[in-house]
Amino acid sequence: MSESSGSTGRLYGVGLGPGDPNLMTLRAVQAIGEADVVAYHSARHGRSIARSIAAAHLRPDHIEEALVYPVTTETTDHPGGYRGALEEFYEKAAARLAAHLDAGRTVAVLAEGDPMFYGSYMHMHKRLADRYTTEVIPGVTSVSAAAARLGTPLVEGEEILTILPGTLPEEELTARLASTDTAVVMKLGRTFPAVRGAFEASGRLPEARYVERATMAGERTGELADVDPESVPYFSVAVLPSRIDAPRPAASASGEVVVVGTGPAGPLWLTPETRGALAAADDVVGYTTYLDRVPVRPGQARHGSDNKVESERAEFALDLARRGHRVAVVSGGDPGVFAMATAVLEVASQDDYADIPVRVLPGVTAANAAAARAGAPLGHDYATISLSDRLKPWEVIAERLRAAASADLVLALYNPGSKSRTWQVGQARDLLLEHRSPDTPVVLARDVGGPTESVRTVRLADVDPAEVDMRTLLIVGSSQTRWVQRGEDGRGIVWTPRRYPEA
Repeated sequence: MSESSGSTGRLYGVGLGPGDPNLMTLRAVQAIGEADVVAYHSARHGRSIARSIAAAHLRPDHIEEALVYPVTTETTDHPGGYRGALEEFYEKAAARLAAHLDAGRTVAVLAEGDPMFYGSYMHMHKRLADRYTTEVIPGVTSVSAAAARLGTPLVEGEEILTILPGTLPEEELTARLASTDTAVVMKLGRTFPAVRGAFEASGRLPEARYVERATMAGERTGELADVDPESVPYFSVAVLPSRIDAPRPAASASGEVVVVGTGPAGPLWLTPETRGALAAADDVVGYTTYLDRVPVRPGQARHGSDNKVESERAEFALDLARRGHRVAVVSGGDPGVFAMATAVLEVASQDDYADIPVRVLPGVTAANAAAARAGAPLGHDYATISLSDRLKPWEVIAERLRAAASADLVLALYNPGSKSRTWQVGQARDLLLEHRSPDTPVVLARDVGGPTESVRTVRLADVDPAEVDMRTLLIVGSSQTRWVQRGEDGRGIVWTPRRYPEA
């Protein structure tokens, strides 16, 4: 409640609930009874849903203020366009209410649902609440009403509920639906075809439900996929209910393997598509360290293993999928960069698994994450090389280092060292010094995005193998890479120009 000593008038924002007058709160009824003026919004046809909900509580001596929108969905010749027309309307409507408040009258502005939830009242509130004593009375939202009418839990436990306006671009809706656990999409009507398309593109259509005019006359519920787009009014919502204990949609009855990249660290690095795949999986398979980055979900089986059994892990995942499970194989960074995608695809290429669907979803690579922290060292051509000689001989690694160095490519060096591999970094440094200046900047990025993140830049000649471990990635600049100190704190940035001198 806001207080002001500037006037004796009092403003109420009254939430009426989703439509059934029986769902109005006692406080809402009291506020209407205390009011001298009752205001409500309507389209130009003059009918107001808000007024119809509260009709039984209106008195003959109430002063009624119908705030009639100049436009709804049609076009306008207003100089400021659609938004300009509405802004002018809100200003004039607020001035009408202010006149009553200045005269000492109590004004109740009626609002379907909750006044602060996609409601028209908030436009009056922003223009008046700082000038008059104001109370906002919450109401039951259409979201709560829809969940109640479906009789299905909306959100449970650690699940995340996302509320979306159907007016968002279809691609944005698709990304949001793919990444969340449960959702409600508001404002359907003419937006319904794009909303349905987003549900389908995100793979969530089989789960989606539809609720029209919840708690009002003409209420309708059903499967979203079965709804005729021509029949959808504005007062309808699309719902993704809780996945916990929900039956698996028939469209997902066949198993599949999705190889996902979790990025270099925690949840901030996950893409919406990856979040969706992880949430939808029956089983999550992966190296235990990467598996720990994935939220624990009720009913989802987790299968952790050592980092050295990639083929066995891939076969295990494909066997689960063959039994009808939806399986997510997790991988750090991008699954296609020195990671699990190749192991899964190699096994999946065998005849026994040829019919099992396999998808690979990209992730933020360690090289991209490290480069972003340092500046833009990968701004021009670069090569990515693993220094691990467990799967290829050192002679091959050395030959590739020489070739990339002589071509003046920036280098992103993965797997530089470990407890059992301590000499490779020194050998690589000495080899690169045959082709690069000792002053070449080298980014040492360790645990990027993690709790012990450390990113610093040194000269190539000063690279100390003792400071490099398996969690470190090295980015070695080319002859054009710049290392600049900027700002009062002298913070260094590293960047490689996009233009080469001879160009």
